[in-house]
Amino acid sequence: MDLFWIISFPLAFIVHDGEEIIVQHKWMLTHKDFLIQKFPKAKRVISHLSSLSTKAFTMAVLEELILLLFATAYTLIGGAYATELWIALFMAFSVHFVIHIAQGVIVRGYVPGLVTSILMLPYAYFGISRICEDVGGNKLIQLSVLGIIAMMVNLRIAHWVGKKFTH
Repeated sequence: MDLFWIISFPLAFIVHDGEEIIVQHKWMLTHKDFLIQKFPKAKRVISHLSSLSTKAFTMAVLEELILLLFATAYTLIGGAYATELWIALFMAFSVHFVIHIAQGVIVRGYVPGLVTSILMLPYAYFGISRICEDVGGNKLIQLSVLGIIAMMVNLRIAHWVGKKFTH
């Protein structure tokens, strides 16, 4: 991967998650009842997200950023399977944008992370286009699935960290 994409990824993460940090807690508290009423099966997740203070959410984001910075450094030094790791993370991050946009459509309004997700769609598109120059379709799908699974597992860890270190 080009140095631009490797270096810009943590910066894109900071911008996107910065939006989420700024609005997440207040937005969740304001919309919690509406969300539970509209999506009763998601009550547990909605309640959990509502319980995360701004400080707890920031700690969770910091945990994710630290992992991303380690992955970025590992990629820059050319570690074994570093490119695959970087691609898996970039693909999960890009899918994350689509999820925010879908959430916005479903709730018919703003959700935390929506603005930067829309603004970063071209970034994700051109990044994925660049990745496709080096990686075949099957491998890209495999790395994307691995990245998404890793993201989902780490979200649980990050939220645990957020709550653990803010009480």
